Amino acid sequence: MGRRALRKIDPALDLSRYFKVWDDLPRPWDAAKLFERVAPLEVEVGSGKGLFLHSAAAGMTQHNFLGVEIAQKYALFAAARLARGGLTNAVVLNANAERLFAELLPDNSLAAVHVYFPDPWWKKRHHKRRVMNERFLQHVERTLSKNGTFHFWTDVRDYFDATLALIAAQTALVGPLEVAERPAVHDLDYRTHFERRTRLGGEPVYRAEFRKR
Repeated sequence: MGRRALRKIDPALDLSRYFKVWDDLPRPWDAAKLFERVAPLEVEVGSGKGLFLHSAAAGMTQHNFLGVEIAQKYALFAAARLARGGLTNAVVLNANAERLFAELLPDNSLAAVHVYFPDPWWKKRHHKRRVMNERFLQHVERTLSKNGTFHFWTDVRDYFDATLALIAAQTALVGPLEVAERPAVHDLDYRTHFERRTRLGGEPVYRAEFRKR
């Protein structure tokens, strides 16, 4: 099941509140300035078309959500989805997520981190490019607040097993906690578009949740 082309974004849609680039971020980091309010912050790494970001922001209005997407066309698409829904508790950042974690996010500042279906970089010599690496996972642990959660899903069993082993070796996060698959009640009732495509194709999804002590 191939990827569909992105729909064109209405040029009249104002994305200024929803789409940000690296230079737009407050320094030193201040999430209250970015979202214009104080609330627990959750970060999604690799937001794609923004399905999770939109659903999570709509379902948990008491939290702020920051989606980080390195591909500009997808970041703009996700921001447009938020704008059409009027969801002021979510923002899309067009930037490198590893840089955000390494350079800006303070210790104990996040309620949750979400990584869904990251690029598996199939060739062994390219595994070093995977976002789920030792440095990134240590930053995830550092930035999570007490009882904060880390969510990791993939459709690649080798990537899943390797990441769980890395988390066990490099962090003190509690888990993996099992995440049960639930039936979809409508066509877009999935965590991401990748989950939708994978499940409709009859392929398994591997899910895990971790919690900071």
